[in-house]
Formats: sequence, structure tokens, C-alpha cells
Amino acid sequence: MARTRVRITSLLALSFSAALLLTATGCGGGGDTSSPSSSSSGADAAGKDTGPVVVATTGWEGAFAKAAGAEDVTVIVPESVQHAPDYDPKPSDLAAVADADFVLYAPFEPYAEKFKEAAGGDAELVEVGLDNDAAKVRAEVTRLGGMFGTEATAAEWIDSFDTEYGKLRKDLKSAWPGGRAPTVVAQVFSAWSAKLAGAEVVGTYGPEAVTAEQLSDLSRKKPQLVLDNVHMTTGTVLPDSGARQVGIVNYPGKDLDLLTVYKNAATTLEKAMNAS
Repeated sequence: MARTRVRITSLLALSFSAALLLTATGCGGGGDTSSPSSSSSGADAAGKDTGPVVVATTGWEGAFAKAAGAEDVTVIVPESVQHAPDYDPKPSDLAAVADADFVLYAPFEPYAEKFKEAAGGDAELVEVGLDNDAAKVRAEVTRLGGMFGTEATAAEWIDSFDTEYGKLRKDLKSAWPGGRAPTVVAQVFSAWSAKLAGAEVVGTYGPEAVTAEQLSDLSRKKPQLVLDNVHMTTGTVLPDSGARQVGIVNYPGKDLDLLTVYKNAATTLEKAMNAS
């Protein structure tokens, strides 16, 4: 990648000059003989490593990149687009990909192929598994940190995530109605929030529309809550069942803070469990 090549070439040139100087002055060893890092990264004017240039199709991928240690992250799909796969990339969006070290996308996004073509041969295309399940988030952040050369930052984020996740789970457990785990039906992309709440999942639905047969089957299980996906909602899932429907948000805000997604979900779930 262009950004990486320039940095490595400069370091090699400096190393070569230093070697000539040592030879000319008759100085021996004793200095640092480690080779320069070949990870894909840049540096600012002060020499601080700023990490790779990342272009993410949505804020969800962008949040994973930020958690993994990337600082230079550009998001293509605006936050205002509720259902990201519906977005139609503009020429300026595709142009932004040309300067990237990494382009992050999800396989279910219909515009992924356009970004692959726009990236050409310089950017590394990375398919991201978008799932807020805690175990999958840890694995994906670790993987991206390894690719970016920001393993230490990724590990620090995972430590903070584990601390916050554990606290949220404890708080939600204390909010269980009657001290018992609530029974829930969850949209498949919102099942992670059921785990966060420690809820008992009695059924799932989606991403396809709920059929009459599914509706009947899910209603018979008498869930207390329906954890819907606000980005793919089709309205009330189990009407007349008595179940309280809760909208779960998967995408972060402009700050690309993935932890906020869990905090907001916990607040929403606690209110739903305590509602009369």
C-alpha cells in the first residue's frame, strides 16, 4: 500500500545512511539492530504512529476499526440512513476508497462490489463479521488489531469492554422482574441483546418476514419481550400476544463508540423489564 511503501522506503534510506556514517567513523555495534515495522501505518509530523487509513462502509464497521486501534477512519454511509444496505454510493464515496490502506465492508451490503472495484490494487479489502455478540466482537477486534498492527490498543479496548459488559449484565440481572430471567423472542440480529440481559430466548425470527406459521408458533411460547431490530423492523411482530416489543439498535453514533451500543441497549431493556 502506498502509505506503507513510503514509510518503509524512508526508514530503509535512513538505515543505509546511518550504516555509511558508522563505517566512515569506525564506530562499532552496540546500537539497536531491530528492523523497522512493516505493519500498514502512517505517522504524523511529530512522528506519532497514527495507524492505518481505514474506509468503512458503515459506522458499524467503523466502530470495529476504532475499537481495534485505527484512528484515521472514514465512514461512507451516513448515520441518518436507518437501513444501511439501501444506501446508493456516490462517486465521491468511491473516490475516498482510493486513498485507503484498508476497506472494511460486510458481505450483505449490496454495494460491496462497487467498493471492491474502486479500491483497485492498493487497499486491502476486509470482510467484517458484523455481530454484537460479545464473543464475536472480541474475536473480530483482535483480528483487526493484528491486521492494523495495533494489537496493544485492541487488547486494551477488549479489557475495557469486558469490564463494562460485566457491569451491564450484573445491573440487568438485578432488574429481572420477580428475580427471574425474562423470556424473549429475538430478531436474529438482536439476539446479542438477549445474552446481555441474561434472558431466556424461546424463539427467533428474521431476517425474512415472519410467516403466519411462525407467528402462531412464537405466540404460543408466550414471551414477555420481543427484541426487534430497528434497522429491519416490519412493525409489531407478535400483535395481541401481550409481549412488549423493544427496539434494539445495532449501529453506533458518529463517535463510532461501540460500547455505547451496549449501554443504550441495557437502558432500553431495563426500562422494558420494569414497565408495568
